[in-house]
Amino acid sequence: MSILAHKFLFRDNTGGQCQILTPKVNMKEEAGVHVIDTRGEFVVGKETDNVRDTPTKEAEEGTDRLLIDLANVTYLNPSALGVLISAHTNLSKRGAMLGLCNVSDGITNIFVITKLSLVFNVYGNREEGMAALSKSPSNNGGKGVIPHKRSIK
Repeated sequence: MSILAHKFLFRDNTGGQCQILTPKVNMKEEAGVHVIDTRGEFVVGKETDNVRDTPTKEAEEGTDRLLIDLANVTYLNPSALGVLISAHTNLSKRGAMLGLCNVSDGITNIFVITKLSLVFNVYGNREEGMAALSKSPSNNGGKGVIPHKRSIK
């Protein structure tokens, strides 16, 4: 298997089947919360640029509640983590809220080790993230009351 093909390898949890899963970012609005669906491995390049540019664009357009769904993300390198930190900072400065949901165990471990678990609002699933962000006040620098925040230890 070539290095390029291996870069985008994804194993599902049902039967260990492998498929090529190129990095992708999609944006949609659900119940007043803008949701970014992501998939694949986010390393350096165009895919990381899309993760950086999408929240920035949303903030510039006045979005005040943004949820990034990481359900289908299999890997984030340090550059991609930096992009998430930058997005959080950018949105917080504008009084917007950013949440992450469906974070894998491996990425959760990285968040704990780097103490990013103290920075991000992380939710167990999309429904919890949607509920928390739709209830939270938005003009508070990203520090609203988050009733369903997932505890990461």
